[in-house]
Amino acid sequence: MTKTALVAGGTGLVGDILVDKLIENNDYSEVTVLIRKGGKYHNGRVSAIEVDYDQLSDYKNVLKADNVFCCLGTTMKKAGSKEQFYKVDFTYPYELANISLKNGSQQFNIITASGANSKSLFYYNRVKGDVEKAISELEFQNFNIFRPSLLLGERNEQRVGEQAGAFLAKMINPFLVGKLRNYRAIQAEIVAWAMVNISLENLKGIQIIQSDAIQVSGESSL
Repeated sequence: MTKTALVAGGTGLVGDILVDKLIENNDYSEVTVLIRKGGKYHNGRVSAIEVDYDQLSDYKNVLKADNVFCCLGTTMKKAGSKEQFYKVDFTYPYELANISLKNGSQQFNIITASGANSKSLFYYNRVKGDVEKAISELEFQNFNIFRPSLLLGERNEQRVGEQAGAFLAKMINPFLVGKLRNYRAIQAEIVAWAMVNISLENLKGIQIIQSDAIQVSGESSL
């Protein structure tokens, strides 16, 4: 039986690729992407729904699918404040999860970060950990948490810090072996493939997929 998919953050680095992979997969019969009000989505093969993320409850009747994919995320610099960062990386994903669960969604997939930890001293990692914890307390049949390391790929906007990090990561990656493999930078396409593959494994409960496991799963589809 084919499944339906709902993607939030479908214009981002991973989300954009993810949508294409979902469309190509015969196990998904319908793909819906949430876009901000006034925005446009380039791929005419999907259903695009304009939403105001600050008023997600207004769209509760359409926020539903078998499997939900959340690729929302920002940086402290782009957000401009801790409050705005928290809104994008915690409030929006949690509200999406809560509403879609009430609408019958069975699975929720989210991208956080390799350092996600609700007890972290770093605000970024702490918020990522907080959203994992909050959504894990909801009663999805399957909640998949993807924790990639530094993402590699072509972004729509320039992030100078990440570009420098990506350059260094490519040089360092070969030396990160054993337990350090989880810290290797990873291609966005690999993450997207892994999300599709793992979403179709019919897993139960909460699954935390670390960066090395994401690499293995995603590479299997290249």
